[in-house]
Amino acid sequence: MITLEKIVNETVDWLKERVNAARAKGLIVGLSGGLDSAVVAHLIKRAFPQNSLAVIMPIQSNPVDIKHAYKVVTSCNIPHIEVDLTETHRMMFETIKSATIVEEWNETNERSADANLRARLRMSTLYTLATNYNYLVVGTDNAAEWFTGYFTKYGDGGVDLQPIIDLTKREVADMARYLGVPSEVIEKKPSADLWVGQTDEEEMGTSYEMIDNYLDGIEIPKKDREIIESMHKRTEHKRQLPPQFRFK
Repeated sequence: MITLEKIVNETVDWLKERVNAARAKGLIVGLSGGLDSAVVAHLIKRAFPQNSLAVIMPIQSNPVDIKHAYKVVTSCNIPHIEVDLTETHRMMFETIKSATIVEEWNETNERSADANLRARLRMSTLYTLATNYNYLVVGTDNAAEWFTGYFTKYGDGGVDLQPIIDLTKREVADMARYLGVPSEVIEKKPSADLWVGQTDEEEMGTSYEMIDNYLDGIEIPKKDREIIESMHKRTEHKRQLPPQFRFK
């Protein structure tokens, strides 16, 4: 029987093996105050008690999320720092926009561009710190997000290791309870903190429960199945290396 204890122990062992193989010294993760990053923070702290780092990176973030991030820090006693990227993001996005004609900006695409820049700024920050400490960057994508492509290419999808990518959202929640993640973090609505009031399920048009059921082979409504399969198909490029042209 596969128990949570076994899954956690094997995941921690795998993290240690990957760091040793890379001749790195430890692990770093971006801590959002959400469920997935909370679980990963606990895992990397177990793997490298003295050489793990959680980085809180607000960008006009909901104060509740920052509060929850610090609760996670306390729950696993992981070393941490905060890097406020609000002003950096504002300046960078305004600089990019000012180089173009205002009329060229589509409102919907502008919001997506803004959101993806946030994710990529956070990952750039993590890699800057990781290089300094000789750490590997650890991702927080779960099985539902990976299958549907619900992550930013070269943003939260740009990492060295993905320890929970084989776990559904509900399995991540089970692991969180086992690890001692604060209950308010486990029970909150999932959000990638891409804009004010953003929630994952509203943006996707379906729920994690539906995606988890789909992945587990449980029958779901046709509408949800079509959304999930469409997301999977159009985001295939995110799960692959860039196409490479080669002379024959």
